[in-house]
Amino acid sequence: MTATVPAPAQTDLDAFLGRFVTDLGAALPGANIVLGDRLGLYAALAEHQPATAGDVAAATGTDARYVAEWLRGQAAGGYVEYDAGTDTFALTPAQAACLADASSPTYVPGAFQIATSLYRDLDLLAAAYRSGAGVGWHQHDAELFDGTERFFRPGYAANLVGSWIPALDGVEAKLLSGAQVADVGCGHGASTLIMAEAYPRSSFVGYDYHPASIERARSAAATAGLGDRVRFEVAGAADFPAGGFDLITMFDCLHDMGDPAGAARHVHDALDADGTWLIVEPNAGDAVADNLNPVGRIFYSASSMICTPASRAQPVGACLGAQAGAARIGEVVGAGGFDRFRVAATTPFNLVLEARP
Repeated sequence: MTATVPAPAQTDLDAFLGRFVTDLGAALPGANIVLGDRLGLYAALAEHQPATAGDVAAATGTDARYVAEWLRGQAAGGYVEYDAGTDTFALTPAQAACLADASSPTYVPGAFQIATSLYRDLDLLAAAYRSGAGVGWHQHDAELFDGTERFFRPGYAANLVGSWIPALDGVEAKLLSGAQVADVGCGHGASTLIMAEAYPRSSFVGYDYHPASIERARSAAATAGLGDRVRFEVAGAADFPAGGFDLITMFDCLHDMGDPAGAARHVHDALDADGTWLIVEPNAGDAVADNLNPVGRIFYSASSMICTPASRAQPVGACLGAQAGAARIGEVVGAGGFDRFRVAATTPFNLVLEARP
């Protein structure tokens, strides 16, 4: 039988179509943002502004007609400014900080790199949705790995040493005097190297199950001249070598694990008796209704295509999801044998959680 769908009120239809136009206007420019970042168009505009399309094209070795169309689309979206009198374009300080300055804590092109990579995985994900199978991190398009590092690195650089570690009980003093640290799920090693640069008396090892990421991390450590105090090894969260660590960190990865409680038990065994487990997770409330907001929309959307499929691809397949919330994470931590657990700090995007035996 075919259900009868009542005709929508015109005001409701107009409102929904307005949302559609907004969303499509964000989805299509996403690829343009990645393109502009890859070609250096934002950086060139920031350096030469106000600039014509020809100026930007000359600075980047690109075609002026293409660049003109790109700049007009960016202006229509509010990502660059346009002066009709001179037919020139420019970036405001806020736009430049978010689009042209890779050292800025608000640098965002990596996020769009993540988004566009997922379109390439649609066939893989559709098959998983039909079968219930998982999709491992390693199965995704490689642009996801690079985009993830580029998106998360600025936030780690801005907060990890300046506020997150100082919010932990006694950890900063240990790191300053010399501590043993394991960064589990380290990816390309951005978080590991940020800590290593800040705490030269401590030694660090990064673990990740993804061999290609470990190779990238090793290369980054060599480039940074930190190979004497930092090493990277292929290992999972439940089988990395235990070693009496003073600090074990997990950045935006616990919810991706198939058996987070099992990982928690292994962390408990790998820590020194007075050690600390630092867990950074996406900021979320404990109830679904708490997360029905723009930030929650981003994390649920990413989780439906990255985090939940990754967990399903592993034994147990707990599927915490990126919006698990502090209470659910606390249950996982408690199942691992930890007696103390608290929210140490927050940002609009992060929960900074501390667990101790």
